[in-house]
Amino acid sequence: MTVLKNVFRIFYPKLCANCENLLTENEKTVCTFCRHDIPLFYDTNYSENKITKIFYGRVPLEKATTLLSYRKEGITKKLIHALKYKGNEEIGIFLGNWFGEILKKNNQFDDIDYIIPVALHPKKRKQRGYNQVSKFGKIIGSHLKKPFLEHILLRTTISKTQTFKARFERFNTIDTTFCLKNTSLLKNKHILLIDDVITTGATIEACAKELQKIKNVKISILTMAYTE
Repeated sequence: MTVLKNVFRIFYPKLCANCENLLTENEKTVCTFCRHDIPLFYDTNYSENKITKIFYGRVPLEKATTLLSYRKEGITKKLIHALKYKGNEEIGIFLGNWFGEILKKNNQFDDIDYIIPVALHPKKRKQRGYNQVSKFGKIIGSHLKKPFLEHILLRTTISKTQTFKARFERFNTIDTTFCLKNTSLLKNKHILLIDDVITTGATIEACAKELQKIKNVKISILTMAYTE
């Protein structure tokens, strides 16, 4: 078996998603050197931080946090871009396991009931072939032992990618609407809403406002990265 694995690695080598150097047998997705260079979001106060302040006066949140800092240039941008546009879903698994271990240790989200991802429009999902936060969310759910509900929040409008737009322009052009497939399941529940990158918070706000229509619902937010 080991011989076959070694032969497979020769013909199908695993490369670092950032530097593209060959990964060792014990490395996954990102090499050890690049992992140490990934900028983490250091704020253990999940109830009041840079992310929760984005939503002041917009939607009430219980908690919010993210794993990485997203900058104009750097490893985070390259990883997220590869995840969203190059089909590298292993990055979602890698980030989910990394963040999941952290969340499991600090117990900050032990009181949530369900994990729900920001939805893609069916047309865009068909074009891409996947929702970039699906595997990330499933891994987070496995670490927290919470159900991941992928098809309960639906996107009803489709928009062009916002990746390369300026922050102000993006905030003023997003007009995204969502709907819920099953509201009775979420009554009196604490929902952890997840997404890839948070910038202005407009898309997450639209999701949260739809969730707010549910009786006694509580909302928290978790993302892969936050744009500084």
